[in-house]
Amino acid sequence: MKTTTGSAQTGAAVAMIIGSCVSLQFGAATAVHLFGDLGSWGTTQLRLGFAALILTAIVRPSVRGWTRHQWRSVVAFGVVLAAMNGCFYAAIERIPLGTAVAIEFLGPLILSATLSRRRADLLWVGLAFVGMVLLGVDSIVGTSTLDLVGVGFALSAALFWAGYIVASARVGVAVPGTGGLAAALVVSTIVMLPLGGVAAAPAFADWRILAYAAATAVLASLIPYTLELSALRRIPKNVFGVLLSLEPAIAAAVGFVLLHQPVGILPAAAIAAVIAASIGTTTQSTVTGAAKRGRRVETPPADRSYRRYETAAEN
Repeated sequence: MKTTTGSAQTGAAVAMIIGSCVSLQFGAATAVHLFGDLGSWGTTQLRLGFAALILTAIVRPSVRGWTRHQWRSVVAFGVVLAAMNGCFYAAIERIPLGTAVAIEFLGPLILSATLSRRRADLLWVGLAFVGMVLLGVDSIVGTSTLDLVGVGFALSAALFWAGYIVASARVGVAVPGTGGLAAALVVSTIVMLPLGGVAAAPAFADWRILAYAAATAVLASLIPYTLELSALRRIPKNVFGVLLSLEPAIAAAVGFVLLHQPVGILPAAAIAAVIAASIGTTTQSTVTGAAKRGRRVETPPADRSYRRYETAAEN
């Protein structure tokens, strides 16, 4: 009976993680449809704003008693959150969704290798860079030409994702519960105003655009967070990380189905290389931890909060 119950729990968790990845990428695809009216920055503004409103209403963080240290951690988290989301949306405005997600995965991979003493992690990062080279080759000799500005934004999103992991780990320690994430979303909404405030204004004259923006926030923020929070309670973090490594493939599939973005042989190979590198980093961390069982070994932040929202979900 216990084995059956455990299998059911694991199966439910796997379904939740896959559902989270699909919901996140559906949210990104929905956002793309808003770019014509609001641009990527206006869309980011509304997505963050709606996510902040929804999560703050649910969590109701008790901010009055926070110390300066807590506020500094939350503000830093909010700034990085705004930059990461803004750069990612600016990227998918210019390059295919699957490609942008694959490039963005370089951020946590490089951070994990930097914080780790394992040589194998450097090899995994090298494999991911091979994937990036394949994307470059395809852009030069293939049928699809990647927009260099879009690639630059995707690389910036990768950089800010690495910063997000560090900042979210600090908030997870400084602020109990999910109040830190809710407050950080409010901060990110304010930070985004100079770039996205004016661009987002036309949405308030058209309820359909507002509805799309609200759907983007729910699909890309609320649903993934809820599903991942539930999944983390049912399966080990290493399994969680391995399953999330499939996200670039899911993004490519969603881009193909909803945005009619074809995936060539070289881009598919590049995405496969990033997925393999991500899975390799995650599983290698587990093997190393098992080998050192009995000693108190601190897991690098990149492994503890490999995914957006994971740190908040743990607290």
